[in-house]
Amino acid sequence: MRFKKIKLLKIVLKSIVALISSIILSIAILFLLVYFGLFGQLPDKSALLEIRNEQASLVYSADNVLIGKYFAENRTNIKWYEIPEHLKKALIATEDKRFFSHKGYDTRSYLRVFVKSILLGDKSGGGGSTLTQQLIKNLYGRSNYGFLSLPINKIKELIIATRIEAVYNKEELLLLYLNSVPFGEDVFGIESASRRYFNKSARELKIEESAVLVGLLKANTYFNPKLNPVNSLARRNIVLNLMKNANYISPSLTDSLQNLPLMLDYENLDLEAPAGYFIYQVRNKSQDLLDSIQTKTGKKYDIEKDGLKIYTTLNMKLQEISINASKRHLLKMQKQLDAELKNHKFKQDWIRTISAQQKIDVNDTAKQNIELFDFAGLHTQKLTRLDSLWHYYKMLNASILISSPKDGAVLCWIGGNHYRMLPFDMVLSHRQIASAFKPILYATALETGIEPCEYLNNKQDEYEGYKDWEPQNADNKTTPDSTVAFWYALAHSMNLPTIDLYFKVGAEPILKTCAKLHFKEDISPNPAMALGTLDVSLFEIVKAYGAFANKGQMNELVMINKISDAEGNVLYVRKKSSPEKIFSVETSDKMTALLQQVVERGTAVKIRNRYGIKAELAGKTGTAQNYSDAWFISFTPDIVIGTWVGASTSDVHFYSGNGAGSSLALPISATIINAIQNDSLLNKTYFTPFSLPEDTYSFLDCPPFRQIGIKGFLNRLFGKKERIEASASETKKNKTKKDEKKSFLKKLFKK
Repeated sequence: MRFKKIKLLKIVLKSIVALISSIILSIAILFLLVYFGLFGQLPDKSALLEIRNEQASLVYSADNVLIGKYFAENRTNIKWYEIPEHLKKALIATEDKRFFSHKGYDTRSYLRVFVKSILLGDKSGGGGSTLTQQLIKNLYGRSNYGFLSLPINKIKELIIATRIEAVYNKEELLLLYLNSVPFGEDVFGIESASRRYFNKSARELKIEESAVLVGLLKANTYFNPKLNPVNSLARRNIVLNLMKNANYISPSLTDSLQNLPLMLDYENLDLEAPAGYFIYQVRNKSQDLLDSIQTKTGKKYDIEKDGLKIYTTLNMKLQEISINASKRHLLKMQKQLDAELKNHKFKQDWIRTISAQQKIDVNDTAKQNIELFDFAGLHTQKLTRLDSLWHYYKMLNASILISSPKDGAVLCWIGGNHYRMLPFDMVLSHRQIASAFKPILYATALETGIEPCEYLNNKQDEYEGYKDWEPQNADNKTTPDSTVAFWYALAHSMNLPTIDLYFKVGAEPILKTCAKLHFKEDISPNPAMALGTLDVSLFEIVKAYGAFANKGQMNELVMINKISDAEGNVLYVRKKSSPEKIFSVETSDKMTALLQQVVERGTAVKIRNRYGIKAELAGKTGTAQNYSDAWFISFTPDIVIGTWVGASTSDVHFYSGNGAGSSLALPISATIINAIQNDSLLNKTYFTPFSLPEDTYSFLDCPPFRQIGIKGFLNRLFGKKERIEASASETKKNKTKKDEKKSFLKKLFKK
């Protein structure tokens, strides 16, 4: 019996030895097949030396804020000296304790995996891959070979790991790893991960923050600190404990760090995109510049992979001020619009139209979770398809464009309410320009020799060739027994005098001015264009008003100051361009003085008496006839601020003065201007005085109205003066006296 047992044991041992030998032989054969490239060519040392991680191109504002990225993989490479020592220690303690002693593979780890994970079935035994092997997986990925996928890929990683260890030192390998490893979402590399979860550079990470990011590597979603903060906190504390066990940090420090809460400063530029509309435009402009560089030098750059740095003209402080101003005002005005639409039963008419045009079943009450934007932010809500369409159809939109008239630099670009949810850019959308066009006509009149003291008819008339056309002033008032001064008509945006001026000037000069301003070419000449029936974009009108602010010279709007490569070599620098002469200096000075009256006493006076703006300012409101488009364009010698507000289609609009430019667009600009006024640096930079010659304001001595007929003749004959409001020239003289008084006191009490 004993003999039989011994014989059976020998047979079992022989079988085990044979099995193990077969496994070893199979592994050896498989190893050789992989080594000699049967399952794909392996990179040699020269190929390994050429390893370059793809890098995202970074976009910076003029005030050096990272505002966007272009990437195939969201990665920003950093240098060895930028990695905090505690981050390296956290990684090594957690992922590969013997990193500095092995040669790419760790035999002890393989034995542990074989015994604990395979023989004993302990899944907590950990993996056997070293940091070097993980690096190879990150760089080259894994291929599908059916049931042999795992052993073949593992062998590939082992072979390449030994080769790469012979090419790079340990510090270089650790840097390659940290620059390539995925951190979940769309983030690759420690720098991008640090920016995403803590809104700071990796070199600024604290110990506990490094532990969070290292802990994230074990399972990108499960330990994501944004999605699963409880799991992330527990994993962070495990990493800190491993650092303590490796004697990298003391037990007391470990305890204090483990008691800290999970403090994130999450920033996802793709989701929030505070400058999303601008970033999109910059990409197109950058690509044009890179194509030009390739044509000249033959060198091709990939904006998604080459880690370029693009330095723009945007002022992020102004951008944020403008975003907040827009949201705050639209939140209030949307409620008022909703009430007016409800009173006019607009939704019922819209439902009938959309059901007929798009074949939507209005009785379909099925609801689904929809990510929705409103002025309170993004949220998920259960809505029917019809309700989700209505939500955006009735929504007010605002676009804001701010530029420097002296060089055309774009300082702020907001194309709508939310770039990701509403990507159509309203800065470039052509909408009815309304009375914001009138300064173009009045400037053309000045160029033809008509003076600001010219008197214009303010009565309804029949216009030859336009018998069915009956324009009116906004207040429906006329003065058939008197004419109105050119300057006063513009300040109060009067329609009838403006039409009279159109016929005095003629269509041809106006069309020539529009052509010089690069407005669209297919303009049909008719007197209605004087009242702003043209479709013009905010981009075009802000650029045009820049000519008034810049002594008649118009600059093209520009967005990019400089582009450099990943190593800092400059590829492009914006050169000073020559502006186009649109108006004479005299005309631009007069127009500036005239548009100051819009602010001081005209349609934009609200900016003074309600919003308390003190800065010298010129500007013009614009209100489409049915309140579908509201405009306000204002400027100083150093800044042009343009605001447009309206719905996505012109049939959605206010039915009251709430939709006027002074009520819908001006308040946004006023909030922006007030913020600039209260910031000492911005105020000093952008709110510079006009410093126009004193006689530029002489037109204010001309009475606003002048009687016509016998009564007017007698008044002029016998010197009876007509009533006139306090003029800006008097205001200017008073201001000069105050300045002189201040100067005298300053000299008197100067130490």
